[in-house]
Amino acid sequence: MFPFPAFQEAFDQYRCCVLVPTYNNDGTLGAVIRGVQEYTRNIFVINDGSTDTTTTLLEAFSDITIISYTPNRGKGYALRQGFAAAAAAGYDYAISIDADGQHYPADLPIFLDALSQNPGALIIGARNLGATANVPGKSSFGNRFSNFWFKLYTGISAPDTQSGYRLYPLHAMSGMHFYTRKYEFEVEVIVRAAWKGIPLLSVPVQVYYPPAAERVSHFRPFKDFTRISVLNTVFFAIAFLYIKPRDFFRQLLKKNQRKELIQKLFEPGQTAERKAISIGFGIFMGIVPIWGFQLIVGISLAVLFRLNKALVIAAANISIPPMIPLIIYTSFLAGAPWMGNAASHLTLDTNLSLASIQTNLQQYLLGSVTLAIVAGLVIGLLSYLVMKWERIFSW
Repeated sequence: MFPFPAFQEAFDQYRCCVLVPTYNNDGTLGAVIRGVQEYTRNIFVINDGSTDTTTTLLEAFSDITIISYTPNRGKGYALRQGFAAAAAAGYDYAISIDADGQHYPADLPIFLDALSQNPGALIIGARNLGATANVPGKSSFGNRFSNFWFKLYTGISAPDTQSGYRLYPLHAMSGMHFYTRKYEFEVEVIVRAAWKGIPLLSVPVQVYYPPAAERVSHFRPFKDFTRISVLNTVFFAIAFLYIKPRDFFRQLLKKNQRKELIQKLFEPGQTAERKAISIGFGIFMGIVPIWGFQLIVGISLAVLFRLNKALVIAAANISIPPMIPLIIYTSFLAGAPWMGNAASHLTLDTNLSLASIQTNLQQYLLGSVTLAIVAGLVIGLLSYLVMKWERIFSW
């Protein structure tokens, strides 16, 4: 036991504790706890239904808080129990460290130093995977995979989104209700924290991977990757149907940022090619038959593919009410060749109605997609030629 941990005053100053979730890590858990005790007494060990000698091992530690339950429910569930217990005990921050010995307690002060400069942030310990021996291939691939999706959802670049060595701002996260309970929780929590506006940053930490023969891992590649993939699918839909449009319109409403937003929207430095693609894509989105969602999807994809948002929005307004009858009629015409002898022939008058669309739905859908593609390509190309023409004669 260490009666005077080296950084106890700092841990108390920031109301910070350390969480150690564990499941059948009796071979390494004791050393991890003793290593953390060199820095602080504020330790919570969450025994996630271990079936080895973990319970007996923990009896030797009298100056830590132990949370135990059965059966095993997953790392995410264990962390959530740790968050709740730490918050109830009056802590504002919690640093999670894995019980398998891959993280170094000596890096704990790095988190405190970063916290002193970034209060309220969620801080991720970025492992030095490139300079570490025995890194499993699945860890390296999984980390790159996770980093890509995280940036897609949030716009934030992070070098190690799968690291379990993190500092969580409990107060900033209060009120957040989580849905996952296994390894995918560590993806859910940082994505949703970013969406909530909690600052995220990374600090460099060391990592140790024992040789494969000595390694203990409870990560099940098929099941856990499947769960993470399902979560990614859900996040993709939320990000591009709600979060991205929400952030766009929030920025639009901020008066002090209106000038900056207009500059960002029109992006005067963009090439003629990019602007033409933006116009063509806007035309496509204005015609494609997803009524009610055209603008939301169009803005989301424009952000994703870095198109000119203002031009996409302007071109998508081709579907304003006076144009709708013409678009529907032209869609029926464009769909006729696909239907062959079964095609319906309507006129641009009272025959155009919701009943007409329902009766000839297949022809309408095929025709509207065809029209959207052709119109987008044609108008995009014409826009490009006009911009090039103007550039030539204004040179």
